[in-house]
Amino acid sequence: MDRLSLLKEISFGAQVAEEETAELATYFVETDQWLRIFKGDVDVIRGYKGSGKSAIYSLLSAKNDELVDQNILLISAEKPRGTPVFKELITDPPASESEFQGLWKLYIVSLIAQRMKAFEVKGTAATELYEYLADLGLMELNDDLARRLRVVKEYVKRWLAPKSLEAELKFDPHTGIPTGITGKITPGEPSADLRSRGYVSVDHLLQLANAALENVNYQIWVLLDRLDVAFAETHDLERNALRALFRVYLDLAAFKQIKLKIFLRSDIWNRIVEGGFREASHITRVAVLEWTSAALLNLVIKRLLKNQSLVDEFKLDRQAVLGNFSAQSDLFYRFFPAQVEQGKNKPKTFDWMVSRCADATGKTAPRELIHLLIMIREQEIARLERGEPLPDGDHLFDRSVFKVALPAVSEARLVQNLYAEYPDLKPLLAKLNGQKTEQTSESLAAIWGLKGDQTVKVADQLCDVGFFERRQVGNQGTYWVPFLFRDALHMSQGMADE
Repeated sequence: MDRLSLLKEISFGAQVAEEETAELATYFVETDQWLRIFKGDVDVIRGYKGSGKSAIYSLLSAKNDELVDQNILLISAEKPRGTPVFKELITDPPASESEFQGLWKLYIVSLIAQRMKAFEVKGTAATELYEYLADLGLMELNDDLARRLRVVKEYVKRWLAPKSLEAELKFDPHTGIPTGITGKITPGEPSADLRSRGYVSVDHLLQLANAALENVNYQIWVLLDRLDVAFAETHDLERNALRALFRVYLDLAAFKQIKLKIFLRSDIWNRIVEGGFREASHITRVAVLEWTSAALLNLVIKRLLKNQSLVDEFKLDRQAVLGNFSAQSDLFYRFFPAQVEQGKNKPKTFDWMVSRCADATGKTAPRELIHLLIMIREQEIARLERGEPLPDGDHLFDRSVFKVALPAVSEARLVQNLYAEYPDLKPLLAKLNGQKTEQTSESLAAIWGLKGDQTVKVADQLCDVGFFERRQVGNQGTYWVPFLFRDALHMSQGMADE
């Protein structure tokens, strides 16, 4: 097969796991960490943006049948794509932490009950659970997560509002939202008087669910992903919502048949615990996703070997390569040039790619590396379509395409990550366009038009989000911009003039 035709058949997959769920299992790196997650030993999966949290979430969902065989039922508490269900809390958030905890618990137990009923879990505890939730209209919503959340939110809100508990339960015929307080579920423990009238706490409902599942020897895992997208617009709400969620997680630890599986970005976790979060020390069933250079190379080779046309063309032995790390490195350099920038002190190509995709924390996420590979392929195809010469030997890519592929990755990370999640920083980042890559607090003050203390506060915030790296030049502290963001802002190498 000629080289251009081969390149057009090759794919490195998608950057985002949700876009390739069906293909993910063929090249997912099944580490010991993944096996611990699959066995149920891990409840909280943390990692930086693009580190593979959604890949694990998608793979868990894809292995639903295997988990059912192990007596585990999965529930997705959030839509995997589209507008997040929890995003609507931004416009009308719970007024207190107790309200937030009540919301999380009632929403979660309603999802569990719906799944149990669909799975035909029966018995006294199950029947009682279904009846309580049916009174709120929560047993007939099926997969309408947004409507379920609205019903739960309004019910909890009205319960905790200072008004009478004697109202009749009525529902808006259009939205399904209760228009008055009724139902016999209280966010907290009911008083003796309310108990005598048949009221129960949401914790009692969780006990019923746990007992019903124990009777049939099943567990339910409730998956919570995309929390970064849901609360991206306001960090205060994000902190309140997620602190409440983790307190609920700790409350649920008493129930062996119910497990929350929370997928969360590491930077968001850092914001949650900032200023103190006593409960953090009790959250121990955690896996932190970290990617070494060796793990990233293994990921790239797995994606390369997924291409049958490449395997056939070069008569490759998949198992032999994947079983020998040295063979993986050799295969990479069979298809890629030894260096992007030639010279004795210049890095090898893979090291160059990893460093160009790293943010200021020094971490390279698979998402950026895969994006770079996708753009390298596109640039090589365009080069050959112009009639330019083939790369040397078996190389699939000429060294000239690597640098021209990088701006698209830089633009995506700047716009889709920093601008999208930190809109208040966008005007200040935009003012760095065309500036030098290493700045002092004085040069930044001049660029931004801020006073000294304001400048340091903003610069430190940009360090926290991975844009600036703090450095020391002599007696002076500086702020250095990694390669990942330079092309998007047309920045040039060197120290700024003060």
